[in-house]
This record gives sequence, structure tokens and C-alpha cells, in this order.
Amino acid sequence: MTAPVRRASVFAVVCTLTLAVPLGGPVVGAAIAAVVILGALAVTDGPLFDLLAYPSDYEDGRLYGLITFVLAAVALGLIAVTTSMSITVFVGTALLVGYGNLAAQLARRRTDHDVVIVTAFCLVAATAGVAGQAITHVLTDGAGALESVTSTLPVMLFLGAGGALLAALLRDVLLSQDDPIVMLSVGLLCWLLAELEPTHNLLAIVAALAVTIALGYASYALETASIAGMLTGILLGLLTIVLGGYGWFVVLISFFAIGGLSSKFRYEQKTTLGVAEDNNGARGSGNVLGNAAVAIVAVLGYASSSATLFPGDPDPTLFLFAFAGSVSTAMSDTLSSEIGSVFDTPRLITTLEPVEPGTDGGVTWQGEVAGIVGATVVAGISYVLFPEVTAIGAGIIVAAGIVGMTVDSLLGATLEGRVLGNQGVNFLATLSGAIVCALLVLSFAVFG
Repeated sequence: MTAPVRRASVFAVVCTLTLAVPLGGPVVGAAIAAVVILGALAVTDGPLFDLLAYPSDYEDGRLYGLITFVLAAVALGLIAVTTSMSITVFVGTALLVGYGNLAAQLARRRTDHDVVIVTAFCLVAATAGVAGQAITHVLTDGAGALESVTSTLPVMLFLGAGGALLAALLRDVLLSQDDPIVMLSVGLLCWLLAELEPTHNLLAIVAALAVTIALGYASYALETASIAGMLTGILLGLLTIVLGGYGWFVVLISFFAIGGLSSKFRYEQKTTLGVAEDNNGARGSGNVLGNAAVAIVAVLGYASSSATLFPGDPDPTLFLFAFAGSVSTAMSDTLSSEIGSVFDTPRLITTLEPVEPGTDGGVTWQGEVAGIVGATVVAGISYVLFPEVTAIGAGIIVAAGIVGMTVDSLLGATLEGRVLGNQGVNFLATLSGAIVCALLVLSFAVFG
């Protein structure tokens, strides 16, 4: 057994100790955490130190990796016992991270194929997360445990799968020593998702997972997304289906599919011009989040308004149009950039002076037309799938996409490279498209 596997095994045991909270109460859990931390402080060398130490711990001669890991668990536990977060979420998160890490280390001993390692992590992490929640129900619900587990199994699977995907994504973009950050992030996400009270049955959750995983892997296999981009897409797709619906998902996936394929359009020519996406056009998590973060916030807003978590009882339709406006912007901007960049003589949007291909803020008439077509595609899909989107609503979605595409170009010409990065520009552009779309719908509702 290698050192990383042994260390992961011990950390998984430490995570299992969180079951002391539902079994004996917060005081018992805190006492166990204190013993582990004091023990970690006392061990500064020797075989036990070698067993538990991350490579960075040797420089300081302290088991800071273990200490911060336990402190993260303690912080999450404190949130669970002092807020509306349930103990089931706390225990499920701890077991998810601990056993997922162990599975990844075991898989790494046998293969260096990243997809296999990520798959092992997600499968075991999700299973451990669901098991942790179920065991907590058994320990706390007494005679009603079986009924409680049965009734909440769809939610437990949703939280376990969503938490596993987020943990895998964070581990891919961070370092293995950042597991405390992973644990806190996963716990907070699962808390939020539990508060949204998803009502789907078990079959619907399984179907949503199957659809998003299949399409996510297809994006990776077609080299339109990196592993991080694949994980991000699967997570966002799962949240969209469960909290919004398949109509919302179709709108979002249309952007991922068409936008991803557009990056392959005349790729060799783009490479020659120096404007091609890195990694053979495969989009990473930053690109996916930059274009889709606002859309997912709109989905969460829609679910929150439906669950009456928002003060003032906002109209859920506004979140639908904000979602469509942000996706329309993302589609419009992506097609404009990917198609317009292969044509000669782009002009800077602020001065209309000719600039080199790939210059931030440079536009071509072909790219602008492609962008309008992209916004129209999103509007057309929305019109077909959502009764709330009338012909006027579809026109608003097109207008919002064009506005967002223009904002992207203006930010590219003025702030990108100096104040903002590309993903920041994408985020602000999609945000502007979402706001414009929602405001126009609201204006028509009030004055129309």
C-alpha cells in the first residue's frame, strides 16, 4: 500500500468519526475532534507522522494537512448544529470527501487515465455521501428511520451526486491538499440544494444523472471539453434539470453543443491566426462557468422563488427570462467570436479601425450575423419549450443576446487584459444579457 493510499485511508476513518455527532451528540463529536487535533499537534516525526503527512507538512514538521482537514469538519459541524443545515448533510459531506479521496488514490495505483480516476472518485464519493445521510437518519429517527430513508432517498441521491461532482471539480482545479476547502464548499452547496426542497422521485433523479453524464462524457470524447469542463457541464446540467426542468436543460445544452462545435470551425485556420482555443478547442471549467454561471444563478433563483425562500415572492418567470437572456448572450458571443475570427479585417468596436485578428473587441460583420443567428436559435427553442415565452418574449431574448454580445465586445476593447480576464468579460456580458431580458419582460408586463 502506497503512502497516499495509507494517508487517504486514515483520513477516511477520520471522516467516519463524524457519525459520533448523530450517535452521541455535538459534544461527543467536538471531544473526538479535539483529541485528533491535539494528537496531530503532538506528532512531529516518526512512522505515524510519515503515515499522515502531506509532502508540504515535512517543511514545517507539523501535520497541518490533517489539522486543517479536521478544523474544516468542525466548522461544517458547527454550521449544522447552529443553523438550518441538517446533520445528515454534514455527515454525508464528510464521508463523501473522505471515501472519494480514498477511491481516487486506489484507482491511481492501477491507472493514470484521468477519466477513470475521476469516475472512481465520483462513484464512491456519491455512494458514501448517500450512505452517510442514510446512516444518520437511522441513528436519529429511531422507529421511523426506514420510512425517513425511503422518502428522502431521491434528495439524498441528488445531494450525493451533486456534492461528488463539485468535489471532483474542485480537486481537479485545486490541489489534493485543499480538501478542507473542498469539504466546506461541498457542504455549503448541499445545504443550499437541500433548502430548495427538490420534489423529483428517484427515477427522475437517476434519469437526470444518466442524461447529463452521457452528454458530459460525449463532450469530452469529442474534445469539446476538458475533464474540468466535463465535470462542470455535468454538474450544471444536473442542477438545471432537477431545479428547473428538461426545457431549461435543452436551452443550456444547446449552447454547450453548438458553442463547442463552433470552436472546431476552421480550427487549423484559427491556429494559424493565433485565435484558436487552447487544448484543441476543449473548453475548461473557467470557460464553462464564465458563460453559464449567470444561467445557473437564474435556475437557483427560480427554484428559490418556487420554494418561497426569496422575500417579496418574486415572479419565477423573471428568472426564466434572465436564464434565457444569459444563454442567448453566451451563444451569440461564442458564435460571433468563433465564426467571425476566421474572416479578415476585423474592426475595433469602439473606433471601427481595422485591427489584427484576435484583438479583444475586434468584430466582423460575419461574426455579428452569426451572433444574431445564435441568439435567434436560443429564442426559438425557448419559444417552443416554454408557454411563458410568447412571440414578443422571443424577440426580447434575441435583443438581450445582441445587447450582451455587444457588451462583451465593448468590455473586450476597453477593459479586457487590463482590468478583466476573458472569463470575467464573459460573466459580465451574460449578466448584462440576463438583466436586460428580465427588465424588458418586466417593462412589457407593467406598461404593455
